[in-house]
Amino acid sequence: MTAVWLIVGFCGQFLFALRFIFQWISSERRKESHIPIIFWHLSIVGGIMLLIYAVYRKDPVFIAGQSTGLIVYVRNLVLIYRKEKGGKG
Repeated sequence: MTAVWLIVGFCGQFLFALRFIFQWISSERRKESHIPIIFWHLSIVGGIMLLIYAVYRKDPVFIAGQSTGLIVYVRNLVLIYRKEKGGKG
């Protein structure tokens, strides 16, 4: 069972790190700093997986960090999608 939790933790960390690669590629293509929407989606999925792993590990520092981060990631997507629809943030 421990191996399954390690896989969850490593996959979450991989997805969380992958977001920076997408951001870097997107910025290089535009020749300016840019955060693509996939950055936020990877942040949420990776953050949820890491939060689940942190809860399993009963690590309050890790839980607090991932929980608050998820709020920011979701809020950014809400703002982005509202702007695309022409609504207010």
